[in-house]
Amino acid sequence: MPHEQSVTPSAPYLQGLNPPQRQAVETLDGPVLILAGAGTGKTRALTARVAHLLQTGTATPGQILAVTFTNKAANELRHRVSGLLGGIDVAGWWIGTFHSLAARMLRRHAELVGLRSNFTIIDDDDQLRLLKQVLELQGVDSKTINPKLILGIIDKWKNMGLTPDRVPNFNAGELPQPLTGPQLMAIYRNFQERLVTLNACDFGDLLLHLVTIFRDPANGVLAQYHARYTHILVDEYQDTNTIQYQWLHLLSQARHNLCCVGDDDQSIYSWRGADVSNILNFEKDFPEATIIRLEQNYRSTKPILAAANGLIAHNKGRLGKNLWTEEHSDDLVQITVTMDQSDEARFVAEQIESVQRKNVSLDEIAVLVRASSQMRAFEERFNTFGISYRVIGGPRFYERQEIRDALGYFRLINQHNDDLAFERIVNVPKRGLGAKTISDLQIAARRLQRPLFPAVEYLIQTDELKTGPRLTLTKFVGDIHRWLGLVATMSLRDWAAKVLEESGYVAMWRDDKSIEAAGRLDNLKELVSAMSNFDSLGAFLEHVALVMENQERKEEPRVTLMTLHAAKGLEYAHVFLPGWEEGLFPNQRSMDDSGLAGLEEERRLAYVGITRAKHKATITYALRRQTYGEYTDTVPSRFIEELPGDTVSDERQKMKNVWAQGGLGAAVSTQRWGGGTPNWGQKKWSPQPKTPLVIDADIVVVNPSSAFRVGQRVFHEKFGYGKVTDIDDDKLDVSFEKAGTKKVLDRFVNIVEK
Repeated sequence: MPHEQSVTPSAPYLQGLNPPQRQAVETLDGPVLILAGAGTGKTRALTARVAHLLQTGTATPGQILAVTFTNKAANELRHRVSGLLGGIDVAGWWIGTFHSLAARMLRRHAELVGLRSNFTIIDDDDQLRLLKQVLELQGVDSKTINPKLILGIIDKWKNMGLTPDRVPNFNAGELPQPLTGPQLMAIYRNFQERLVTLNACDFGDLLLHLVTIFRDPANGVLAQYHARYTHILVDEYQDTNTIQYQWLHLLSQARHNLCCVGDDDQSIYSWRGADVSNILNFEKDFPEATIIRLEQNYRSTKPILAAANGLIAHNKGRLGKNLWTEEHSDDLVQITVTMDQSDEARFVAEQIESVQRKNVSLDEIAVLVRASSQMRAFEERFNTFGISYRVIGGPRFYERQEIRDALGYFRLINQHNDDLAFERIVNVPKRGLGAKTISDLQIAARRLQRPLFPAVEYLIQTDELKTGPRLTLTKFVGDIHRWLGLVATMSLRDWAAKVLEESGYVAMWRDDKSIEAAGRLDNLKELVSAMSNFDSLGAFLEHVALVMENQERKEEPRVTLMTLHAAKGLEYAHVFLPGWEEGLFPNQRSMDDSGLAGLEEERRLAYVGITRAKHKATITYALRRQTYGEYTDTVPSRFIEELPGDTVSDERQKMKNVWAQGGLGAAVSTQRWGGGTPNWGQKKWSPQPKTPLVIDADIVVVNPSSAFRVGQRVFHEKFGYGKVTDIDDDKLDVSFEKAGTKKVLDRFVNIVEK
């Protein structure tokens, strides 16, 4: 039976709610899914719902469990609930993050999993140290296998709710070589046993232990919580992983009063375990559920929302909703094409200056990139223009670990007396030089009254060092001198690539299987590309020093520069979305790894980017992009083609006219396409047909339209020869002779005929 509602329609927390928001607040019984689109006031509805539960007498504070993902969101929820209830203290209420609430619960029942209530929650560094101890006890050399890779697998299992006795069989290809399956399982089991011995757990254990406890009816713990909590509320439900899903559903299975707020169109965190199927299957889990859609947007203009709606409609895996607003505007979403990433950064900087002249604060402007490697061009251009900026969600480009390491090599080669550079890179990657050896070198350098590198040059000619370190340092010193001798004989770009390869630094990240490794490699490629613009190593290092010195003053407004992933939940008056090119966005790695699911998540990421804009959204892409100093022609992102034509102002037509008149870029166009102009169509362009090439006596034919068929032999510049195995519109599945099966766009392969 529905609860009696004793509040009046004029209750302060109900004022100003639109009808769907009001329904979300007042539907108190049974499972409820609130599909809250971007900017639709979901936090207001969520906090008003808590107030309504209390004001109607439906629940007491101790009977409500409200779960969020971040401390910031939890604090905001507590603050707003307190405000709606007249400023009462809510400090002891069950409002918090998954981890904080789970830790609070687990301390009450720790003995059931072998812990004491004062257990320690260890951080990433302690996890790594503990795992290395476990590896050593099992006779596994942590130098031959990356311990972080094993921790990543263990963390994945914990997020999936898998204790050591519940991990299913897995393929040999999933194993970090040279480990066997039994070895890996033993490592996980021993790691967990060691944690219990230390009266400790990691963050993954908090929920895993609780679910383990809840699943045992004999202890009666779950029944206690069923009696305690009458209503459970969850924010950002689309971002939950498997163990969070299990925990929530176990807690709510008695009463089914589970209210989940989320947006399937903003599920963008699968790489850290989020499972969009949790929200998509809500009605399957709770057939009696009430589904409420919050679709009135209070943030963006009509053209922005129409563009976002049209784009996300191409996703098949969604529950569906259509954002609308009363905010009128004639400003369409702008699409602008630039020559390359440098031209793109210049265009954005000029547009920001133009917006500034209209008295718009820099705090209201954001540049949202798909990959952190894109940031360098914008940071340098902003410094040139004198535009203050902040980087959210990570350090600035030249402050990133991999960039500082690479610069450490370049600085030491350029100036042998740079002790800070020497200390940074002498054992990166690992060269077997322990802390004791480094300390001995520093003591010897002070005794000799020399900088470290000259001191080492002297020491390797004496008997002061042990044989192992002496041989290692002899090679290191030789490499530094050899690279210095090469710098004047090669292009700076090629020289930098050679140093990073021969030092083993690139290989270190190539062998690293962590989520961050691929991005670090992309950043190194961007660094090398940037060096192609300088005539000497000294000039480049001086440029970096000047860029780094240009620190922002905290009190002044600044443009926000961040990745699209970091932008979720934020909003800005003007948003720039650069790099909308196939392979970059949507990201090729994501599509290769996850297929259609990866593409749909990339599209959701594009949707998130567009809906961050309140008044103006500008999308840009470059005709070519430089990697390792070499320019590669690009193709506009398919997402641009998917935007409804009446929602965008497409500058590509203007570029077509410029080309036709021999203006900007005409010379480059002639050089790149062998004469003529790009073949611009209504929605997409492609280069003019080229003369067929002859490769190894095979004729590679530029594709006539509709020429592909299953079994057709083709050639790809990167992957080589292969055969078409499946065709889906303009996407081909190709079995390459050396690269295996890949999904590629038909425009990137050519037909092969004998």
